Amino acid sequence: MKIALLGNPNTGKSSVFNLLTGLRQHVGNFPGVTVDRKFGKIKINDQESTLIDFPGTYSIYPRSKDEKVVFDSLSNSDNADYPDVVAVVIDAANLERNLLFFTQIYDLKLPTVLILNMTDIAQRKAIRYKLDGLQALFPEAVIVESNARIKSGKDRIEQALVSAPKRTGDNFLENASLLSPEDLAGQEQETELRFAKIRDELENLQSIAEKIKTRSEKIDRILVHPFFGYVIFAGILMIIFQFIYAFSSFPMDFIDSTFMSLSSWITSWMPAGIFTDLLTQGIIPGIGGVVIFIPQIALLFFFIGILEETGYLSRVVFIMDRILRPLGLNGKSVVPLLSSVACAIPGVMAARTISDWKERMITIMVAPLMSCSARIPVYTLLIAIVIPKETVGGIFGLQGLVLFGLYALGTISALLVAVLLKAIIKTKEKGFLLLEMPSYKIPRWGNVGITVLEKVRVFVWDAGKIILAISIILWALATYGPSDNMEKASNLAQKEAIGMQLSESESEQFIASAKLESSYIGIMGKSIEPAIKPLGYDWKIGIALITSFAAREVFVGSMATIYAVHDDGEFNSTLMEKMKASRHSDGTPVYTIAAGVSLMVFFAFAMQCMSTLAVVKRETKSWKWPLIQMGYMGILAYLGAWITFIILS
Repeated sequence: MKIALLGNPNTGKSSVFNLLTGLRQHVGNFPGVTVDRKFGKIKINDQESTLIDFPGTYSIYPRSKDEKVVFDSLSNSDNADYPDVVAVVIDAANLERNLLFFTQIYDLKLPTVLILNMTDIAQRKAIRYKLDGLQALFPEAVIVESNARIKSGKDRIEQALVSAPKRTGDNFLENASLLSPEDLAGQEQETELRFAKIRDELENLQSIAEKIKTRSEKIDRILVHPFFGYVIFAGILMIIFQFIYAFSSFPMDFIDSTFMSLSSWITSWMPAGIFTDLLTQGIIPGIGGVVIFIPQIALLFFFIGILEETGYLSRVVFIMDRILRPLGLNGKSVVPLLSSVACAIPGVMAARTISDWKERMITIMVAPLMSCSARIPVYTLLIAIVIPKETVGGIFGLQGLVLFGLYALGTISALLVAVLLKAIIKTKEKGFLLLEMPSYKIPRWGNVGITVLEKVRVFVWDAGKIILAISIILWALATYGPSDNMEKASNLAQKEAIGMQLSESESEQFIASAKLESSYIGIMGKSIEPAIKPLGYDWKIGIALITSFAAREVFVGSMATIYAVHDDGEFNSTLMEKMKASRHSDGTPVYTIAAGVSLMVFFAFAMQCMSTLAVVKRETKSWKWPLIQMGYMGILAYLGAWITFIILS
């Protein structure tokens, strides 16, 4: 069977999906549009079926791209995602609002299952409903109760899916028919009729105790406070970044030393030659440049998953709407912007839930300014090299504060650019925010774990393919040069080393550096050195900047490859130690505080991600917007880095 999983936002639909599929799931796009959908495999009575998790929607009639895929998939039997069975998840504590969407689905005459989820919250709110009365109201639907977050109701849901009967024509709303998405007047009239009937029926089916202040409402008096709400949110972000640094350093050091030892072991075990050099100086450093940052990325998504699971993320959307509205955005822009902290690609794609065109465009244009996880490897490496391990006020680590500052820089810059775009982009439409506050819940660690595994897998797989390919290319470009230039450079360096009376190891290092300068990649770096010298960078950094336009995280793999190529043959020193020892031609260190922070600022602003540009083009249906995006971010990066270098010098 092909089963469609539907429901309003914040009804626990994702928890139901995770309950039924576990880790047997993957993400893809709907045919012809860039809207994410989740696929999962479930096995019921030895029959394997496909479960499709559709975007959350309040009505079958679309107001955004997310909602349109639901309409298209359910209204056309020839659609590739037209289901055999529809399962609609509703919040048992909010029957009136949730039943509107369910009755629309029910009247499509598809085999239907109604999942009354979050029954524990309904009980806490003293909400009672007559299950047999609901069943009589929807006689051709199978109705089951569940509490998916605590893994309750799985068997009932599975049996309901296979036992859902074929429809014979019973409707909730008499003479109901699917209206055209353009028939707004008809939709409004039908919605009023549905709500009127739902209210009448619920008077007999549902009882609600006298309203009391729930725990969530009491907590909200603080967390959505006009002043303390922002202070608490900023504090939570700072704590998260401190935890990321404190708890990821040990596994990162272990991974770093492991890859260095592996390269050393392979060098001693395998015969000298091109293949050994490729393996130890190209492939292994490239893979290590990805794997080493798994601890930090996993921790980042772990905390984001907790915020979402507890219900706090919706409060963030609410309080941020007050700030974002005057800037040309709305509260829903927070989700794309926060998603961009992980990766700008899903952040840009998440902006499609914003119905207003102008607000959506502004969100897309500023989303890549948020510091994504691909920047974490660059930030971490540079912070470890140039920022001392000190504490501020005896509490906060200086390195963690710098990381927080870089994220704050990206966020503030995104908001300022949004103000500018608000004045430039003209439209007659006016956006709005439709949001509900879910009750606070204790996070389910299984759901958080699934989120972390999925995000880490995507990061490692996507980044790994790019970094491995570029590492091999870098190794080749650093190993070979035009004609016999590298040989001539080597011979000349040997003579100079003798004249300078260098030791054997110093001579080898001097010769290797000369050969690298004469290689193809050295020529590339030297060609842009005059442009980047005012920023405090040398030609080696120039090489990494060039390769980083494929993807930001390539910077670390590039530096690992570059420094491994002209290494003295011993792999006991880490990449950070090699970079700290790097010198300009005049003997001054390359990685001073001024140069290091300047480079961090450059990466905070620069649009170094071809994949993001491709997604922006796909979302905007034009190369105009991604080219503008790349241009303004490039100017910000250069000017920001230049000003930073001057100030700190």
